[in-house]
Amino acid sequence: MNDMSLTERAVDSNEIKIAATGVQVFYGTTHAIKDVSVDILDKTVTAFIGPSGCGKSTFLRCLNRMNDTIDICRVEGDILLDGEDIYDKKVDPVQLRAKVGMVFQKPNPFPKSIYDNVAYGPKIHGLTRSKSELDEVVEASLRKAALWNEVKDRLDAPGTGLSGGQQQRLCIARAVATSPEVLLMDEPCSALDPIATAQVEELIDELRENFSVVIVTHSMQQAARVSQRTAFFHLGNLVEYGETAQIFTNPKDPRTESYITGRIG
Repeated sequence: MNDMSLTERAVDSNEIKIAATGVQVFYGTTHAIKDVSVDILDKTVTAFIGPSGCGKSTFLRCLNRMNDTIDICRVEGDILLDGEDIYDKKVDPVQLRAKVGMVFQKPNPFPKSIYDNVAYGPKIHGLTRSKSELDEVVEASLRKAALWNEVKDRLDAPGTGLSGGQQQRLCIARAVATSPEVLLMDEPCSALDPIATAQVEELIDELRENFSVVIVTHSMQQAARVSQRTAFFHLGNLVEYGETAQIFTNPKDPRTESYITGRIG
């Protein structure tokens, strides 16, 4: 068998989901992201790691144009989703965010019932034609988020009444309800206890069968457990990107090694 690296193979096939080239991000005069180019593969968990303030969350938010909501933010470069420029003026950011879902650091369910939290996206995007179809989407999404069995008898109860870990899984169900192709997760476990964290990590591994998942994490152990590819950011630069095992056991850049061994952080 030809032992090509995953990157080489990806270039030969349809495995690249998001191709970012020469991405720069400015907040006013602050240069937050400096010339980042990276290919994110389909049906793969990609982890962004690095010290606080290194740009990993800023770059993540470029992938579904969340930075558009910040007046002083300017994004340059190219980001292609399945070969289409997501910053093209013809692209509706709301439609883009249905395709590129996002789960935030702190669980943020809407002040609505569990059912309505999940049904919200499919309703506003007109993805279902009837109540029974919507019921099916809600159940399927809650199942994908490993939450159905815990909430199926209380779908009318408020989502805010769930435990922290359940709320985060509800937010994942809400994100997958619009049938996205990519799921972005910005430190999704940082507000959770170890048991809830383990449940979400297990879920991330299952979600990769259907989605390209990109996770920002401050936990190197988490990156090592859940991802197949890892990108290390430092001071707004993408220092190194490759297979997770290689990044953690045999990093090519001394800055990566310093971070992984705890000398910078």
